[in-house]
Amino acid sequence: MNQPYIVGWGHTPFGKLDNMTLEQLIRDAVYPALDSAGLEPGDIDAIYMGHFNNGFVPQDFSASLAAVAIPEFRHTPAVRLENACATGSAAIHNALDALASGRIRHALVIGMEKMNTLPNQQIGDILLKASYVQEEGHTPGGFAGVFGQIAQEYFNRFGDQSDALAAIAAKNHANGVHNPYAHLRRDLGFDFCRNPSEKNPFVAGPLKRSDCSLVSDGAAALVLSNQPLVGAKVPAIRWRSRTQVNEFLPLSRRDPTKFEGTAMAWAKGLKDAALTLDDINFVETHDCFTIAEMLEYEAMGLAKHGEGAHVILDGITRKDGKLPVNPSGGLKSKGHPIGATGVSQHVMAAMQLSNTAGDMQIENARVGAVFNMGGAAVANYLSVLEAT
Repeated sequence: MNQPYIVGWGHTPFGKLDNMTLEQLIRDAVYPALDSAGLEPGDIDAIYMGHFNNGFVPQDFSASLAAVAIPEFRHTPAVRLENACATGSAAIHNALDALASGRIRHALVIGMEKMNTLPNQQIGDILLKASYVQEEGHTPGGFAGVFGQIAQEYFNRFGDQSDALAAIAAKNHANGVHNPYAHLRRDLGFDFCRNPSEKNPFVAGPLKRSDCSLVSDGAAALVLSNQPLVGAKVPAIRWRSRTQVNEFLPLSRRDPTKFEGTAMAWAKGLKDAALTLDDINFVETHDCFTIAEMLEYEAMGLAKHGEGAHVILDGITRKDGKLPVNPSGGLKSKGHPIGATGVSQHVMAAMQLSNTAGDMQIENARVGAVFNMGGAAVANYLSVLEAT
C-alpha cells in the first residue's frame, strides 16, 4: 500500500480565545491549509473533524460546522471523530483509511476545541470523563489527580523524580518561546518549575502547576493526499508508518507506572517503518503532564523502566540533544485544546520536516515521530513521518 502524504497545513494560535467562535477557528486553520496545498474547497472529497467537546460548548454535531464556516463545503461529506485526548489522531487515521481505500483523493482533517468556556471545576469534571469513571470518576484534582497518583506511585517505587519533572517542564517552556502558536511563550526556568511557590503550587500529589498542560482553545488543519501535489506551496511529508495500540481503560487492571500500550505502539511503528530510534531526528510527544513525557521516554526505549529521569537530566531530549523531544514546546507550552492536539502535533512535525519551523527548527530533520495518546495511555497513536 502506498503511504499517504501531508500536502498542506494550517494552525491558529492556542490560548484563551474568548471572542473566537468555532466557525472562525475552522476558517483560520483551514484556509491556510488549503492555500499551502494549492487547493480550493471544492477539491476536498471528505472532511474529518476531531472535536472532543463533551460539554465545553452547547453546539454538538460539529462536523457540520465546516460548511457553516466555509459555505463551499455545503455538500462535502463530513464526519466527527472523538477519542479523548487522541481525538485529533483519530480523525487523521480515519482520513488515512479513506485515502487508502481509493474512495477519496484529498482529505481535510480539522482538530479544534474551545475549553475556556466554563469554570475550572467543570472543565476538570469534563476531562475526568476520559478516565474509567466507575473507579476514577471522583479523583480529587480531576485528570491532574489521576496523573498525580501515577506520579506518586512512580516516586514510591523509584524515588523522588522532582528534578527530572522540573527539567522536562523547563525544557518545553524554553522551546515554546520560539513557537508563534504557543499559548505560553515564556521561559520559566528550572528553579521556578522545581520549587513550589504561590505561583506554582502543588496541584495533585507531587505534580505542581508547572507539571500540567494548559487549558487552551484553538484549531489546526491538515490536507492529506495519496500523492504529492504539483501546485502545493509546501513540500509533501510522507508517512513511513502509522500505528494505534489500545490499553485497558481502568488503571487498576495494569501497572500505571508503565505505559505498555505506548511501548507496543513504538515497537510496531518503528518496525513497520523499517527504522530504529537512532534514525529519528525529533519527536513530538504527548506531555499532558511532565510525568507522562518521562514515562514515554521509557516506552520509546530511551531508558529502562524506572530510569527515565536520566534521559532528561543527561540532556538527551533537549533541543541540542541526541533526540530532541517537543521542540515545539509540547502541550506544556503550546497548550492542549483536546480535539486540536493530535492535528497540531502533526503540523509541528510537518513544519520541521519541510524546514519551515523557524526558530523551532531542528537542523537536518529528515525523519520525525508524533505520539498522541487518549486518556492515561489508553489510545496510543504513533506516526513516523519523513521529508520527501
